[in-house]
Amino acid sequence: MSKRTAFLEAACKENVEDFLRFIQLHKDKTEPFDVEEVVQEMPRDQRQTLWGKLASLLQDVLQELPPERWDRGREEGMEEESAVDPKHVMAVVDGVTLVAAVSLNVLQDGDTYTALLEIAHRLHDVLVLLPVSESPLQHHIHMLCEAWWKKDLTDKEKFGRTAFLIALQKSFILKKPGAEIQRVWSLHDVLLSLDYMSEDNKQIVDLLLQCFHRPIYIRNDDGKRFLVFLFSWNVNFIWVIHGTIKNQLEFYSKTMTTHIMEIYFRAWKKASGDFLEQIESSCIQDFMQNAIFLHRSSPVHAKVRQIVSYFHSRKGCHAVDKMLHNLYKPILWKALSAANFEVRANATLLFTEAFPIHDPDQSNQKIDETIQKQLDAAMGLLDDTHPTVRSNATLGVCKILAKCWELLPPTIITDFLKKLVFELAADSSSPDVRCSVFKCLTIVLDNALSHPLLEKLLPSLKYSLHDNSEKVRTAFLDMLIKVKAVRAAKFWDVCNMDHLLARLAIDSHSVSKRIVDLLFKSFFPVNESDREWCCRCITLIQMNPMAARKFYQFAHKHTAPTNIIKLMLAIRRVLNSCIQTDFDQTDINESNKENSAQAEPLLGKDMVIVSRLLEVAVILWKSVEKALRQNEEAQKYTYAKFGNVIAKYFQTFEDEQCTAPLVQLASFMPPAAVPTFSCGVLSRLRRLEPGAAPSQYSQLLDCICSWGQVADILELVTDWLTEALPKQGDKVNANRKVRIQETVEAKPELALVYLEYLFSHTSTREKVLALGERPLKQLHTALGNWRSVLYTHLSSTTADPKSPDVETALKVFVYHGRLGAHLQHSSSKGREYLLSLEHVAAWIAERVLPFLAKRPNDDEEKEKSPPLAAKITESFLTVCRDVLLVGLGDDTFKGQMLHLCSLTLLSEAGYLCIPAVLPILKEVADSFAPDQAQENEEDPTTVMLGVVANIFHKIIELLVRRLRKEPEEGRQLCQSALPALTDFLQVAQAWDTAPLSGVFSTLFAVTVVEQSHLLQKITHPEEVITPESVEDMPPLPSILLSVILKSPAVTRAFLTEVSSSVDSEAISSLNEVAAVLRVLAVIKNVGQSKAALKSAATSAQQQLHKHAATSVDGSDIQRVIYESSVKTLNEILDL
Repeated sequence: MSKRTAFLEAACKENVEDFLRFIQLHKDKTEPFDVEEVVQEMPRDQRQTLWGKLASLLQDVLQELPPERWDRGREEGMEEESAVDPKHVMAVVDGVTLVAAVSLNVLQDGDTYTALLEIAHRLHDVLVLLPVSESPLQHHIHMLCEAWWKKDLTDKEKFGRTAFLIALQKSFILKKPGAEIQRVWSLHDVLLSLDYMSEDNKQIVDLLLQCFHRPIYIRNDDGKRFLVFLFSWNVNFIWVIHGTIKNQLEFYSKTMTTHIMEIYFRAWKKASGDFLEQIESSCIQDFMQNAIFLHRSSPVHAKVRQIVSYFHSRKGCHAVDKMLHNLYKPILWKALSAANFEVRANATLLFTEAFPIHDPDQSNQKIDETIQKQLDAAMGLLDDTHPTVRSNATLGVCKILAKCWELLPPTIITDFLKKLVFELAADSSSPDVRCSVFKCLTIVLDNALSHPLLEKLLPSLKYSLHDNSEKVRTAFLDMLIKVKAVRAAKFWDVCNMDHLLARLAIDSHSVSKRIVDLLFKSFFPVNESDREWCCRCITLIQMNPMAARKFYQFAHKHTAPTNIIKLMLAIRRVLNSCIQTDFDQTDINESNKENSAQAEPLLGKDMVIVSRLLEVAVILWKSVEKALRQNEEAQKYTYAKFGNVIAKYFQTFEDEQCTAPLVQLASFMPPAAVPTFSCGVLSRLRRLEPGAAPSQYSQLLDCICSWGQVADILELVTDWLTEALPKQGDKVNANRKVRIQETVEAKPELALVYLEYLFSHTSTREKVLALGERPLKQLHTALGNWRSVLYTHLSSTTADPKSPDVETALKVFVYHGRLGAHLQHSSSKGREYLLSLEHVAAWIAERVLPFLAKRPNDDEEKEKSPPLAAKITESFLTVCRDVLLVGLGDDTFKGQMLHLCSLTLLSEAGYLCIPAVLPILKEVADSFAPDQAQENEEDPTTVMLGVVANIFHKIIELLVRRLRKEPEEGRQLCQSALPALTDFLQVAQAWDTAPLSGVFSTLFAVTVVEQSHLLQKITHPEEVITPESVEDMPPLPSILLSVILKSPAVTRAFLTEVSSSVDSEAISSLNEVAAVLRVLAVIKNVGQSKAALKSAATSAQQQLHKHAATSVDGSDIQRVIYESSVKTLNEILDL
């Protein structure tokens, strides 16, 4: 029996196992059996018989187990013995699908394929109902539907639609959908057979719109072709696509927008008839209008401009020129004269970018007239009243000149450039316009034909280098750099070298680096010898020493480190020519031979030039320090070269100007390289007197630190601080070794100066803190011992001449706290130094605060003790504020600080420390997030913030008391507390719940009480005046409201508290309600938080209505207060 006959007989229900075996043989690559070959060899009638039998087989197996039961059958398993195996059914369906697919490949013209069509319909129905888990079978039927469409067979629309829909859905699901997108494109003609308006196709329409949300479609070539095709599917679909893209435009990247504008252009290019008209009117012209009318701050404005600019870039093509002319005609020219400056500015950009906008079908004469009108319009835009329009017109005109220079008449070009250079570059009303001129002239410079004319005009701009706007100076220098790059003119002819150097000496980093870029080749010609570099360096120093410093600070950015080191060594050779030495004589002789003709005459004994050369050497060394560390050989060579002569430099160049750079040079080298100098640095620091200028010790301290000898200076500081303390009897600490060989008096003031320098600079501070715990702990202990000096000054009635002065002792006390904070930060374990600060807090509470409360009888003592006690307390609280600010304080430390604040305020003169207590409250409150607070009253956060609110309440009480007792002193105290109070309220407003909401309760209460108290004092109706500003309020409410009104957020929080308090009926009397309304009147005049203000006024209105009888029965004063309150209330509610 032949394979054909056997396969034909197997295609029935009775021989289904044989059929499945044949299918398996086909799939087995090692077997020679091929279903397609068998079907192809069959005669026409045999193939029709095969298809009929397969249709019956498919019908039978699907009746036994329909597709909707396949998943259910698999779950039920073998529970029922008679149940049909779903796997068997699917295998049969898969086999039939395979035979149907290969049958399509061998189908010939004239074949009757009714049975095959029946199979296709059944498989199509299976595909619709197929579970997602059966993706291989789904794929095979999908391929069959696709092949049916491409074969152009009966009912192809049905199969094509399904194939297209599934391919579209899969392209959204797959991780790598490239193949499916290609398939979608290959099936795109299916859409032409579908009705866009039909409800049946709504799913497909929605999926098509989703394609514009998918970056893979927009970037993929086939996807892009498909999206372009969608514009030609249905006219009504175009505006739907456009709306979808507009909604997504905000989220497209710049690259994605580039693809989108290409899709629009290709769709327009391929369109014709109604489609072309729709694309132009609904899409392109809509983008044009949006580019004109959108605010520049809109997130889509730049994207819209990018799309429109793409069409402008395609100008030169007849169709594009015609389209731009037609679409711009009804909108652009009106926009150029619109009242809104932003519309004019946007239209100016489009107009100049699309220039010339003309109808290519017109005659040449007509086109010339049109272009002339447009040039006149451009000139008019340069005179616009708004600077933004003038800036945009400047950009546009420069683009026109650069693009159309050859086509424009010389007179027009000259007029434009004169307008820019002589008028707009000097536009005193707007630095933006002046900046635009210089930025945009670089565009014109790109056209070489512009150089001869610009060479004549640009020198008139030279004073723009000194413009009072930095961005204008920066733009001017960028233009000069462009002039130099394109060789349009000699930049020094445009702007004199002296002017450039003068500006380099004093200007900002941004301007200076551009001047160096401009001048670098002039003063550092890398193609010349290092001798020439050095000569140019001396010339630059002679022209402008400060400019020379700046120039060499940036030099390393323009050349290799090797050249910088060569210049340093060349400077060394020039300096060597000024000294008489036998040391390194060979090098000096060589340098003399090389430089005798130029260096010696230039230098001679001019110590100013020598000092400047030394400064340049220092600047150069600093710039390549990192590169030298990476090249050990070059580093050693440089050390050796400068180490050989540094000692002689110190001997010869004794001028004060030379000392500082020489010390810095020495600091770059190891101490062994400068033995003579390094041995004397510590002695020089010892011998300095208190009050020495920073220049006398700063360089020396840097040297000590860079040499790794910071322990020596720390020991000196510790010794001085220890020795300066008053001795108890003649007892001396025998355990301490005296390492100072010179007999030098202890200088605690100088020790503090050294400490301040070491801890104020990052590089030196890191080296100090890297010493380890032992020397720093000794210093910390020595600083802490000075508390006894402070206590002596507090408690003694007469000054001890042998005791250190109080100012020094106070500074030492502060440094003790600061050093503790540094050590706690660098400590990896425990809270030893926080504990030390807590001990100091306990010492203040026990020893200092009693003096803050004591009231001696002696007037002189009365003036002395409280201020010193207050200074000690304030100094310590300031240090603790910094500890909290950097996040070093834990909850225990915060609690101790709040306790100290409470004790301070309870002292009789504790009010003096209010400006120092408020920052502590702010930092404690700021260390907790509002969501950390819990309703549990015993929660540590709630407890601590409750303490903060209570202390703030006490502060307000003290301020009220001082203002009543000593008004002038109270006002000064309030003024000094203003900055801290502002910061604290800014933190407190973030808490809209207890306990910190009590802060605003306190503020509201004191404000109303003070204002109410003022109303009670009124004796005549004419005295009832509604305050207009905070200055019209009583002293404390005036100060508090001025702080509250600085911040809208704090104002809202305060008004929320006003509403809450009034609603709770805590405010009842007429005077109190009137006081509330007077406060609201002041807030109204500031114009903040209108919604919250009206809410508070509404609450006050309910309380005020209760006193309506007062207007009839009350006294004259009460009646006037009520009427005034009603008037104020109505004014607020009418906002």
